[in-house]
Formats: sequence, C-alpha cells, structure tokens
Amino acid sequence: MAMDMTAKLELRYLARPEGRIAYTDAGSGPLVVAVPGMGDLRSTYDDVVPALVAAGHRVVVADLRGHGDSDTTFTAHGDVATGTDLVALVEHLDAGPAVLLGSSMGGSAAVWAAAERPDLVRGLVLLAPHLRETASPAQARTYRLLYRALFVRPWGAAAWASLYTSMFAKGRKGPRHAEHVAQIRRSMADAAHLRSFRDLAVALDHSVIEPLVAKVQAPSLVVVGELDPDYKDAGAELARMREALDGQELLVPGVGHYPQHQAPEVVTPAVLDFLAGLPAAPAHSAPQENGADGRGACA
Repeated sequence: MAMDMTAKLELRYLARPEGRIAYTDAGSGPLVVAVPGMGDLRSTYDDVVPALVAAGHRVVVADLRGHGDSDTTFTAHGDVATGTDLVALVEHLDAGPAVLLGSSMGGSAAVWAAAERPDLVRGLVLLAPHLRETASPAQARTYRLLYRALFVRPWGAAAWASLYTSMFAKGRKGPRHAEHVAQIRRSMADAAHLRSFRDLAVALDHSVIEPLVAKVQAPSLVVVGELDPDYKDAGAELARMREALDGQELLVPGVGHYPQHQAPEVVTPAVLDFLAGLPAAPAHSAPQENGADGRGACA
C-alpha cells in the first residue's frame, strides 16, 4: 500500500540557484516537509507517509541535492545548504509553518531551518540526527580521505549499499529493505549521483548546528535506534539531544540508523501522536496544481 501510493505521486521541482530539488506532494491539511539523510532517497519515508496523509496532513518529501531525482549540478552541500533548501521549499509551498521531518543530516538541516526561520517551523521530528560534531579534527580528516577513496567508480555504489546494510541498518530490517537498498545502489551507479554523494560526505561538518540548538523554539520529537553506530551510546546521546531541545524522545529497540523504515510500526504512531499534540496549524487552501510538466519554481 505504501509503495502503491507514493509511486503514483507526481514529481515536482523546486528551482534553486544551482539546480532543482525534486519532491512529491500528498494529502491536504497541516504541512509536513520531510527530507532524508546522506546517501538516502525520499522513499525512505514510504512506510510513514500514507499514515500521515490518512491522518489529515499534507506531506511533502524532498530528495537531497544531487540525490534521487534532484539535479546533480549543485556545488554546495551539507547541513546549511540543505537547511536553506527546506526554508525555500516551505516558502514556495506557501502553506507553512511546517513540521520538518529529517533523517540523519536531514534532521540537522531541519534544526538549522528552525533556528534561522522560526516563523516557518511549527515542529521538528528528528530521526537519528546530528546536533553536534563528535569527530575530532584528525578523525574528520581521516574520514574525508576515506570517502574520497571509497565512493568512486567502479566500486562506490556497491560500497555504500554494503555499508548501508551492514553498518547503519543494524538490527531488524523492514520488509522493503532489500528493495530500498537496491534503489539506492541503482541511483549511485550514475557517476553524477555518486560524485554528489561523495561531495556531501566530504563536506559534512555538524559543528555549525550545535550553537543553533538553543535558538530552536519549535516543539520536537527525537527518535534514535538503540543500535545506531553513529553514537557511542545511543541512549545517552538521545537524552542529551532531548534535553538540549527541551523536547520528546523515543529510543527504538533493535534498530540502527534508519528507524523510519526499520521499525515504521513503532515510529509512525509516535510521529502521529506528536503531530496531534501540536497547537493547531493556520488554515490554508488546498495545494495548487503545478503545470503540465510538474515543475514548481521558487525565485
């Protein structure tokens, strides 16, 4: 059912200075804008979107720069670049303020957007986010050298698909896991997509996010898998993030870095409960249809 619904959605585009951001737009009601993490696709939310739409939300899901159906012409990547894309998308949709739903560095970008444009953000759902840079300068340099060597043709797509499953998706796998990873691998087989992914991996530096966390006014829900390898102690890091944001938390047992599709039966009800507890959103008219080519634009 999830795949059937999302497969039928019209693909739309947001024009940005260096290219276009691809997104889908489903449902009507209070706006939720979702973005995946590095090396992932918007289909990471396919098990979550139908329930949110059924509950009366308008759900817009975007691909990252250089990922999926977005253009590969961008030269700037990272938390701030993605945060500016989120701001531009909410402004373009003219249906905010929105709840921003972000996975991994997509969650970091959502925090940036909430801190910089509180008028556009009424809530945050952060799935395995990075609210601080935990790597030392020496570790960061080593990682960048590794990414430059690992994420190149001809082995880069296979290497990321393997890491996605073996390292980051530890624990139980959702029913769509194999299909989703195969889709990621097909996308990364394209040289331009692989280059964009590598550029993002090399550029990522979450130190810009930590000083902004205290500026966030929007209510938040932080969701972390207990097996997430991105944290030395997932429970302790979750508690630290929840306290920093003065929000809600959910630790999901038996899953790693992608709780939204490793355990959607746990994550989706928690997201729905969080959305239901937010103050009422301003009323907006139904979303406008794009032209025949399905392309929206933002100045």
